Parts: sequence; structure tokens; C-alpha cells
Amino acid sequence: MKTISISKSHYSVIKEPLIRPFGFKGGAMTEIWQTVLTFQSASNRTIGLGTQNVLWSDAAVFASNPEDEANRMMYDLSCFAASLVRGRSFTTPLSLLQEIFDEVHQKGCEITGRANLRKTFTLNALVPLDNALWTLYFRENGLKSFDQIIPESCRPALSHKNDRVAAIPLISYNVPPEEIKKIVEDGWFFMKIKIGQPGTQEEMLEKDKARLSAIQETIGSMETPHTKSGKLPWYFDANGRYEKKETLVRLLDHAEKIGMLDQIAIVEEPFPEEADITVGDLPVRLAADESAHTPEDAVERMDRGYKAIALKPAAKTLSISMLMAQAAHERNIPCFCADLTVNPILVDWNKNVAARLAPFPELGTGLLESNGSQNYRNWPKMQTLLPYPNGSWIEPVDGLFHTDEEFFEKSGGIFDDPKFS
Repeated sequence: MKTISISKSHYSVIKEPLIRPFGFKGGAMTEIWQTVLTFQSASNRTIGLGTQNVLWSDAAVFASNPEDEANRMMYDLSCFAASLVRGRSFTTPLSLLQEIFDEVHQKGCEITGRANLRKTFTLNALVPLDNALWTLYFRENGLKSFDQIIPESCRPALSHKNDRVAAIPLISYNVPPEEIKKIVEDGWFFMKIKIGQPGTQEEMLEKDKARLSAIQETIGSMETPHTKSGKLPWYFDANGRYEKKETLVRLLDHAEKIGMLDQIAIVEEPFPEEADITVGDLPVRLAADESAHTPEDAVERMDRGYKAIALKPAAKTLSISMLMAQAAHERNIPCFCADLTVNPILVDWNKNVAARLAPFPELGTGLLESNGSQNYRNWPKMQTLLPYPNGSWIEPVDGLFHTDEEFFEKSGGIFDDPKFS
């Protein structure tokens, strides 16, 4: 592969308003910043996009600053990283990312004033740089598909070609079961439902038990052709709200009592990141998300008994996500792609990974969360920026993205310039 030199870089930001405040982890976002990074080599100009989410990546930074200032901090870190690589040469994006990460993270600590800044904040800031590097790598080396950029060491984990990827919408605390029923009737079948509701631990538990009961009573008997059992799979996300294992066990005991336990496909991040809790004895599949900053963190979580890893190429960089996928593959742990409420172009970066992962157990398809259409005020306009806005893979049909031959041939359009460029 060629040695590639970056001669110029340019960065800007687009501030996208949300339909309503998007609340989780004790905070709420009102707009989401989209970073646009341009790199120039001797023969190519490429664009990398990023979607910022300070609240997800480091809630303490979000809580201790006005929303606009917290966003500015991450944007400044993205700009610093872009300036850092200007004038440098690289052979692979992964090697350059690993080379600069510590320096960028230290700068992030300075910008935010937090010595214990979470690595996910830095990774989130590095997404537009990483995507621009991979696009430059793709073009400079005359590659034809996403498959050719996958490092040889990671190809075992990303060797599948799923022709369908289940689309996962996000269901917040205040969506009533009747609306969830309507979503199922419209063809969706795999939904991410927020638990870990506000209040004390006891109040949270009682609210969550009532939530599960209401869901089971309203739609527990509905069927889907997309699972081996014919039952709807449930995906619950607690965002680290359960402080003790015993509290989660009480919730799962309730799920068993109401006949829901065998339908729970995933419980994501039930415990605080710093809690030293082994989970291999629990009767459901626990997934690690924000606690797995790096491949090493993912391995540590799997060693504790976590049985799934949520990959976030559009939040933790494609480079790191491929390494995580391989680490999970070597332990026979399934992966899926979670969202960051990213823009439509980044949905397709995630989709390229989700379509190449081993099919999720009991489903036979890939899994991809995408909730941007539920949250961005200008989502239809944002979709017009896609290189192939009418691509067969863009809109889910009956709860499935159809990743057909054209999708794989065009890599979902991610290496083509978006329309605004």
C-alpha cells in the first residue's frame, strides 16, 4: 500500500436542531453538532464526517458546562487532531490513529479541564479524522470496496455479507405501550427500550417492573417471522443505572414471573462503568457499550461474562471498532452496531460494519440501531446529502435494511463525496 501524505486540512461544523430535547444520563441535548473535516493529499481531496455526542461520551463534561460550550470543546479537539496530522504521512489509518491518540487525549484533558476525561470523548472527536483517512486510503490505493480496507487481522470478524440488517428504533421512557404496539404493527420487530428510570434505586426498579409488565400485557403475544421462536425480541438499555447486581436480578425475576424472560435478547450496560461486577451467571445476554472504550476494555468486559458487544464505528472510530469486532470474534461473542443519533451518511458507515458481522443469534440477520429519523428536525433534508439518497439500502422495509448486491458494490456510498461538497 502507498505512503500517503496529508498536505492540507480544513474543518467546519453544522449544527442540527432536534425535534425535542433528547434526554438520557440525567441530561438532555437540544442540538447535535456535525463536524466536517477535509483532507488534501497530492492527488485526492476527501471529506470525513462526525456526529458529536458529549452527553454520551462523557456525561460529566456535559453536566459541568453549558451545552454549546461542551460541544465547542469536542469540536476544538477534532480541529486539534486535524492540525496534528497535517504534513504527516501514513500507510494505514489505524497506525496513524494509534500514533496520535495519546497526544490527542491529553489535549482533550486540557480543553475540558478534566484529568480523568473518558476515552470515548476523544474517540468521538476523532471520528471525522478517521473517516477522512479511510476515504483517502481507499482512493489513493485505487480500492473498489469496503472489504478491501479491512485490515487482514480483522477480516475473520467482518467476512459475512448479510443481505438483511434488522433496524433498531429507540423507545424512550415516555412512549406508551400502545405506541410500541403500533410500531410493531408497522413492521418493526427489534426495539431498543430505555429502562433505568429516574428516582432512587427502589423507585427505578418499581417503575421498570411496571414498564415491563405493561409491554408484556400489550404486545407480549405478538409474533414476528424474523426470529426462530416467532416471538418479539426485547432489547433493554439501562445506561448504567443499576448500581447493584441484586437490583437487576430482581428485575429479571419479575420478567420471568410475567413470562418475558425468554424474549429478552439484550440488556445493555446495566451497571455503572466503575462497578466491578461479574455477570456470567445472569440468565440474559448482557452487552457492553460505552464502558468498552477500547478493544482492551471490551476484552475485560467479556472476561466478566458480557455476552455481546455494541460496536459504534460512528462514535469510537471505524479503526477501533474493527479491532473490537475481531476481539469479540475470537471469543465467539456476537456484536451489533449501536447508534449515536448520527447523520444519514454515518448510518451507512455503521451499516457497512453491521452487514459484515456474523448474524446475531436467533435472528439470522445483522443488527443496526438507527434513531436519527426520530430525533432530527431536518432528517429528510439531511438525507438529500447522501451520494445515493434513493439507494435500496437507505430506508428500512418491515424493520429491515436490505443490504443487497448494489450496497456491497458501492460500499453504501460512504467513499463518495456527500452532495454538499
